[in-house]
Amino acid sequence: MNIKNWLGKDELKEIILMVISAISLITGFIKPDLLFFDLSWIAVILCGLPIIREAIESLIHGKDIKADLLVSIAIISSIIIGEVFAAGVIALIMTIGGFLEEYTVSKTQNGIKHLIDITPTTATIINSNVDEKEIAAQNIRINDIIKVLPGEIIPGDGVIIKGESSINQAALTGESLPVDKTVGDEVYSGTINLYGSIIIKSTKNGENSSVNKLIKLIESSKPENAKIVKAADRWATWIVVVAFICSIGTWIITHEILRAVTILVVFCPCALVLATPTAIMAAIGNLSKKGILVKDGETLEELAKVNSIILDKTGTLTYGEPEVNQIIPYDKKYTKNEIMHILASLENKSEHPLAKAIVKYYKIRKNPPLKEINDFEIISGKGVKGKIGNNEIVAGNKKLLNENYKEFEKTKVQPHLDTGATAIYLCMNNQLIGAVLLSDLLRNNAVDVILNLKSMNVTPVLMSGDNQNTTQTIASKVGIDNYKYNCLPEDKSNYIKELQLKNNKVAMIGDGLNDAPSLKQANVGISMGSIGSDISIEASNITLIHDNIQDLPHLFKVSKKTLRTINAGIGFALTLNLIATVLAMFGLLNPIEGAFVHNIGSVIVIVYASLLLNYR
Repeated sequence: MNIKNWLGKDELKEIILMVISAISLITGFIKPDLLFFDLSWIAVILCGLPIIREAIESLIHGKDIKADLLVSIAIISSIIIGEVFAAGVIALIMTIGGFLEEYTVSKTQNGIKHLIDITPTTATIINSNVDEKEIAAQNIRINDIIKVLPGEIIPGDGVIIKGESSINQAALTGESLPVDKTVGDEVYSGTINLYGSIIIKSTKNGENSSVNKLIKLIESSKPENAKIVKAADRWATWIVVVAFICSIGTWIITHEILRAVTILVVFCPCALVLATPTAIMAAIGNLSKKGILVKDGETLEELAKVNSIILDKTGTLTYGEPEVNQIIPYDKKYTKNEIMHILASLENKSEHPLAKAIVKYYKIRKNPPLKEINDFEIISGKGVKGKIGNNEIVAGNKKLLNENYKEFEKTKVQPHLDTGATAIYLCMNNQLIGAVLLSDLLRNNAVDVILNLKSMNVTPVLMSGDNQNTTQTIASKVGIDNYKYNCLPEDKSNYIKELQLKNNKVAMIGDGLNDAPSLKQANVGISMGSIGSDISIEASNITLIHDNIQDLPHLFKVSKKTLRTINAGIGFALTLNLIATVLAMFGLLNPIEGAFVHNIGSVIVIVYASLLLNYR
């Protein structure tokens, strides 16, 4: 991946400044007499001054005392006692931590841009004189008659009044399989008309269409909970107040400025504020090795508090692609292999996703070459037909058989259909010879993942755009007690809001465009990387780049361990500061020794936090 694709100009500039600062510190430490001035000043100027400026601006304009103010005090105090190198190191480390914490601020805007790119811009309207006119999709009005050709994105929500087709609704509902639609069926904007031409009657104005509603959801969907504040910041105000009181009080009582300066140095919050970013950097490194990308450090702290996780079905608990899982002969003269040979030969000329799955299944088993098909024809919304020699072959759905062929025995396929499978029936010369069942298969490790999540007191909830039978079957197989079906994007978002209003911390994991609002609404959004849409990845906080949900338990455990590590680091830093301050007040530490103490404390915190890198 080109670095420019994921780093903007500001981020690249900051990285360059950090590299220059690091080089200057290393060079100044190894060869302090290389130039006529201390090279550590370069790090202080490039990394320290921006921190000091931001702290002053927050204090003056926002009346906000943040860790930046503590770091500024540390930098200035170090300079006052002549520890310019220490000041430079503090400035550089805190700049690196701040960079990692604040990266991807504009992810929501980028996500909306991707969504707008797939939004239909025009629509073909038919007036009372049957004349066609192209208008902007935003200008569609209720009861407009719209013509949609094969391959076009449906520009508005409506009802089919003429024609039949298969509609790819994955962008809106997440359903892995195309849905056959005919007169009277609803269709939605942003979905794709795969085959036959259809005429629809608009049921919504253009600005209120499903895809535009999705954009609005992503823009406005935010957790009600306030943004999590870093652990160090929670102590910022009190530490600043205590540091100044102790320093000024000691100077007034003892009249020794060195004691007062020493207190400022030992009260330097370096170890305190390093506890959070160092632990987060180590945890992020740990997760990255497993293909888990965390976009910001606060996510890990939030994830540690999650007690409910919403799981999408298609592409998350399942693989997200239809696969052949059953071949049922209806005529004893034909074996399963012969049925697949005939069906794959016919479907090889089709571009339908189910057809491709059938052909793929046949070819990967190194079967004999496909037969030659003549007079191939697509039966819109129902199936395909053609000839092998003098034999007429027809393959399609139940609707095609019911309309054109005699009734057939259904008990062989019905149990599979009830659990969400899709049947393709094969006929030769008006006789049903077999059926092939396809379904979206459950991931091999899904059951273990759910068991592990439950063991960590995280309640799983399955929410799917599929029907009740399909959703219920998947839920029972993986051991999920709470499930919801026929879910549109707003249904998922609203349910997450309900849980949050009951003081639940909610994580959401999904893979499709339809999951983006829920990923944004959740306290933590987790997307499936390689199969996930751009918009879902942009809207999420965490991305599983290998689509391996088996890593979910590890992700949760690392987040909990990170929170414990941060709290332990903060506790150690506060204890060390307290002891060192008392020693400084009694003159048992001088400024140089104080600087040594706070640097030792920082090293201990860093080493302890770094253990997260190899945590298992």
